[in-house]
Amino acid sequence: MRPEPGGCCCRRPVRTNGCVANGEVKNGYVRSSAAVCWRRGPGADRAGRLKGGAEAALPVPAGLLPSPRSRGFCSEPGTLLYLIPLEVPNIGPQSWQQRGPVPQKQYPLTLPMERPQAEEAPTELCPCDSVLVVHHVTQNGGLYKRPFNEAFEETPMLVAVLTYVGYGVLTLFGYLRDFLRHWRIEKCHHATEREEQKDFVSLYQDFENFYTRNLYMRIRDNWNRPICSVPGARVDIMERQSHDYNWSFKYTGNIIKGVINMGSYNYLGFARNSGPCQEAAAKVLEEYGVGVCSTRQEIGNLDKHEELEKLVANFLGVEAAMTYGMGFATNSMNIPALVGKGCLILSDELNHASLVLGARLSGATIRVFKHNNMQSLEKLLKDAIVYGQPRTRRPWKKILILVEGIYSMEGSIVRLPEVIALKKKYKAYLYLDEAHSIGALGPTGRGVVDYFGLDPEDVDVMMGTFTKSFGASGGYIGGKKELIDYLRTHSHSAVYATSLSPPVVEQIITSMKCIMGLDGTSLGKECVQQLAENTRYFRRRLKEMGFIIYGNEDSPVVPLMLYMPAKIGAFGREMLKRNIGVVVVGFPATPIIESRARFCLSAAHTKEILDTALKEIDEVGDLLQLKYSRHRLVPLLDRPFDETTYEETED
Repeated sequence: MRPEPGGCCCRRPVRTNGCVANGEVKNGYVRSSAAVCWRRGPGADRAGRLKGGAEAALPVPAGLLPSPRSRGFCSEPGTLLYLIPLEVPNIGPQSWQQRGPVPQKQYPLTLPMERPQAEEAPTELCPCDSVLVVHHVTQNGGLYKRPFNEAFEETPMLVAVLTYVGYGVLTLFGYLRDFLRHWRIEKCHHATEREEQKDFVSLYQDFENFYTRNLYMRIRDNWNRPICSVPGARVDIMERQSHDYNWSFKYTGNIIKGVINMGSYNYLGFARNSGPCQEAAAKVLEEYGVGVCSTRQEIGNLDKHEELEKLVANFLGVEAAMTYGMGFATNSMNIPALVGKGCLILSDELNHASLVLGARLSGATIRVFKHNNMQSLEKLLKDAIVYGQPRTRRPWKKILILVEGIYSMEGSIVRLPEVIALKKKYKAYLYLDEAHSIGALGPTGRGVVDYFGLDPEDVDVMMGTFTKSFGASGGYIGGKKELIDYLRTHSHSAVYATSLSPPVVEQIITSMKCIMGLDGTSLGKECVQQLAENTRYFRRRLKEMGFIIYGNEDSPVVPLMLYMPAKIGAFGREMLKRNIGVVVVGFPATPIIESRARFCLSAAHTKEILDTALKEIDEVGDLLQLKYSRHRLVPLLDRPFDETTYEETED
């Protein structure tokens, strides 16, 4: 069976990951678009080693044993690829890295592989055989220097059907309740047009609020819960009740103490009311006060602001940086300053609302590519270069790619090495939003660029916020000095917005110095390591229980799939009964059949806290029948990921 170009030749799933699509990375492997068999020429022996160039070639790793239908070949001296059978164990990159680096030519993941040439005689195309060409991502142009594992298990068909049926039933009952409200049989709580204004232009669109009043209101008690403590590992929640189906709430006066906080973005645990950050902020509060009462361009530019911007630039490894008082406005107000009419924006389909708003306000043409799909992005880049602007066919003034470091609803990490490779190839600009990844990823907490070991200069605009890992508020833009100087005079956030509050600035400075180790302690490094350990432990345990978990294995944002609308409210309420606060998310923030609970891990979480939360989640999962996963992982011992350890499944 010969596969079509870009198609799939798999007759059955490869391990737990299902079929590997063209160019798609699954568990550390990437599918090549040249999925054909090459007959072994004289240039390779039975063991897959090359004759005449064996000293430059890598031996076949353990687990990739040669067979009559698997041959090694060489496309260039020192670059060894493998033709291997369909079922391949997950081999970690250490099995390659331990044998030393090999000089190789960079081939973008999205380009077809060239036909290999042996040293003594060319190989021949074999029309009788067809196998899957798979090689580790570290051998594909050296783009990835670490494992990149993400899981997005497909929604079971029965669950999808029942979810649609659930929304259909809710819609039918919604129309019935609207009919009863219209005839005054049921009391109407929502806003309506007054009788004397019926003949005027409608100020209130009744149909547009159908979802809000008939679906959202039934589970509204899961959101906007008032917190009356520091958002640390545990929080205190004010108890409230509703006697009219969540249209209004009344406080009982009771406080729910010690609720385990699994929803705040307090990744490194700096949001607290004690410690060096609090002490430094309190000291600055006494000296500077709370408010600045002016913009940076007038008399609101303090020495603390200058100190913070120099520290941020040093932390990011860029020439200059600029800070803003609001993270959302950092995106929505700066993107219009960078691009405009005649420019093209290529935006990931799951980008944050602030990026979407900024792109729309800019007036530039917007085209959306599939989430983290490099084939989709490259196609848009090719079309932009070939066809230019609509009607006039003139070249685009700028092409700006908008991506996030960690996507806050999916828990996925951007494929930054591939994005940068495409950006360089097609001469585009890259805007990276590191709101969730800065401080939470990388061995030194410097975000997704540090996570992949890349050069910060390859990212044209580095954006992030202080609202998560730093326990403060505001945002920043980092990059070339020319870029920052331009934004100081053209950004609406810089010209019209009030400056950051001095105590907030000091909170950021102190926490950032702690992460960098400039405070003389190892506390920041320990927090980064603790967060990484908590993330891997929590994700692994949830998968072992049988839940469907989305995202990258190193992402501290952990979505647990709920699917059905009735289970959104039920999960949030049952968890609160067990003294655990969680965030549940549904349509329209997610696709209609992909409702979920989103856990955000923190370095402040101890193993005891996580075990308590996991125990209750397991119990609620059995109660609500949420364990939908069909690929349950066998628990493995905590040991290094090498060629002898890989994931197995239970059929």
